[in-house]
Amino acid sequence: MLENPRVMLLIILALVMGALVWVVKHPATLGLDLSGGVRLVMEAKAPTQLGKATAVIAPKAMDALQQIIQRRIDQMGVAETVVQRSGENRLIVEIPGVFDPEDAKARIGKTGLLEFRTVSKDPKTGEPIWLPSGVSGRDLESADVAPDGANGWVVSFQLNAQGKTAFRKLTEKLVVNHEPLGIFFDGVPISAPSVQSAIPSGSGQITGSFKYDEAKSMVDTLNAGALPLDVSFIEENTVGPLLGAASIRQSMTAGIAGLGLVLLFMVVMYRLQGLVASAALLVYTLLCYAMFNLAGVTFTLAGIAGFILSVGMAVDANILIFARMKEELSMGRSMLKAIDVGFDRAFPSILDSNGTTLITCTLLYLLGTGSVKGFALTLAIGVAVSMFSAITVTKTFLHLMFDNQRDSQRSAAH
Repeated sequence: MLENPRVMLLIILALVMGALVWVVKHPATLGLDLSGGVRLVMEAKAPTQLGKATAVIAPKAMDALQQIIQRRIDQMGVAETVVQRSGENRLIVEIPGVFDPEDAKARIGKTGLLEFRTVSKDPKTGEPIWLPSGVSGRDLESADVAPDGANGWVVSFQLNAQGKTAFRKLTEKLVVNHEPLGIFFDGVPISAPSVQSAIPSGSGQITGSFKYDEAKSMVDTLNAGALPLDVSFIEENTVGPLLGAASIRQSMTAGIAGLGLVLLFMVVMYRLQGLVASAALLVYTLLCYAMFNLAGVTFTLAGIAGFILSVGMAVDANILIFARMKEELSMGRSMLKAIDVGFDRAFPSILDSNGTTLITCTLLYLLGTGSVKGFALTLAIGVAVSMFSAITVTKTFLHLMFDNQRDSQRSAAH
């Protein structure tokens, strides 16, 4: 069935229609350099032991840090963010649509540690000091915002099973000693309520005359989790929306101009065959763009560069096929036979060149970061689709064209 050009044409048309519908319903997702936003580089600090920093940060700690930062950004309601590792102790954070780096750093860079402390007296000065109780937000199950009944807001919390037990024992002790419960967030005292009775449920409220935005920010941070490592921001960049819009215009202009020149070159050099290859190239462009959307690719300038490069490789495959066809025609073969033999002889070379490119893309994606990954992904998808376009679409179009010519000649002869 797949060797029948007419059946293949129906399959190609179905793919084209499906790609058109998908592209219309799913617009492209633009990266930071095209839509504008904030790009931050965070560096984690090694934990201290006995006052000295350890030499190496555990990979698990960096994995946990990356997940928590991603959750915090997700709670900001921002789509298509990027949080990725860079080296052993750095994270690259890209937040499209956010243009205040200080606000972004404040929201994602907080330690986010909720602590319950007990009061004691400094043996030297006699001043009250707050000591860690062993119960903290690391045992938190959930947090939420609730009204306090006086035009303010409180933060309600629920501890997990382990925290519930520890919190019950802590409150029992405080009731017996008639001591307050110190509630601290990132080392800052929030409140110190008196405990009238033990709290076995592991739930409670944090009061502090919060405004809604303050309470919501604390809740988001608590629900995302406390950072397992201290971090610092070592780099920040802001891409304005106007600059992003200009990049889109320039990229579209370059892409359309490049594709147009390639199509013109094919028609001038190969006439009818070039016209067929140009039609196949347009099909390739549409299918490739649909595949990018289907795979969830975020378009960046580097990604667009990878796509345009894959267009050149798709044309290169057609040129190689046409060169083989010319050799077969010079040996006296018929056009249809030259098409089949030319494709068969060109395929090993196309497979080798595209295979090595795919290996390179794989290495770039696995070892690279940021825009390098985007370049590798779009190039790999483009190369894979270009093989289908060159081997299947172009061959089908050529067969249909020369089949029709042969049928017309036979009809005229009769």
